Amino acid sequence: MSQPTFSFTTTAEEVATAFANEIQGKNVLITGTSLNGIGFETARVLAKHANIVFITGHNSDRLKLAEETIRAEVPTAKLRPIILDLSSLAAVRKAAAEINGFPEHLHVLIHNAGATVSHFKLTVDNLENQVATNHIGPFLLTKLLTPKILAARTELYTPRVVFVSSIGHGMGTGVNFETLGRPDPTLYTPKDAYYQSKAANVLSAIELSKRSKGQIKSYSLHPGAIFTNIMQKEEGVTQMQEAGMLDADGQPISDRPWKTLGQGAATTLVAAFDPRINETPGAYLDNCIVANQLISSHCSDPANGERLWTLTEQIIGETFTF
Repeated sequence: MSQPTFSFTTTAEEVATAFANEIQGKNVLITGTSLNGIGFETARVLAKHANIVFITGHNSDRLKLAEETIRAEVPTAKLRPIILDLSSLAAVRKAAAEINGFPEHLHVLIHNAGATVSHFKLTVDNLENQVATNHIGPFLLTKLLTPKILAARTELYTPRVVFVSSIGHGMGTGVNFETLGRPDPTLYTPKDAYYQSKAANVLSAIELSKRSKGQIKSYSLHPGAIFTNIMQKEEGVTQMQEAGMLDADGQPISDRPWKTLGQGAATTLVAAFDPRINETPGAYLDNCIVANQLISSHCSDPANGERLWTLTEQIIGETFTF
């Protein structure tokens, strides 16, 4: 049987169709599934094939709207909506307890949610908001759900954890370990905090695959440039304008390499289900293929992965071991 060929223009629908057999019977949790986001598109497509799709969000109204929209298109969808605020460690623990209360195993965990690139903001735990939402909260959630993820492992199947990172992971100087748990507003810039959090995603995928010793396969990815809901929030528009992505009216500049929502969610589905990447755990994907050559030097350094893991354990107050 010929293998599918994917590219920049591949859509999530096309990936899901190609790997329908791999998706069938699987339980998947996706963070950040609001309408007009790639997390929603990921959930919408998976709802047609998967056994159970956990959809999450910190806003109950938006989460309900996402659920209703998917059910209208896929009446047979088995959805489990979960309120999840990744910026709060207590909220992460509460959501994890609810998820762990369900009897089903969890085959795939997709870390898709992201904070808006905006001004300096502290969370309830006195952490910088972008780093907390994009890295520390997901790290804790992964740790708390690991028993349920490992329970999905069989002789023929290894569960996966996917981190939606960004090409921006290599645009900064990497994670600032000094400010990770002790934010310093004098050193803060919105874009640098974003770059750091996305670098942490790449490091986490590599380190999780290594520490689990084959029990979990983890991947990170660049979804592409997509005009999503997070780009349309007022506080994020300025940053996108400065980056040359949006015009003076806050609209996408046409000569940039934009992807549709469907194209933007495609690489996530490849990372979650493509059996061809089984032999490259910890890989970084771009345009639906493994692109480890694009990993920045500070993210390919094993010492940085180990340091980030240990420091994040200290921040959450829990050890994450296998």
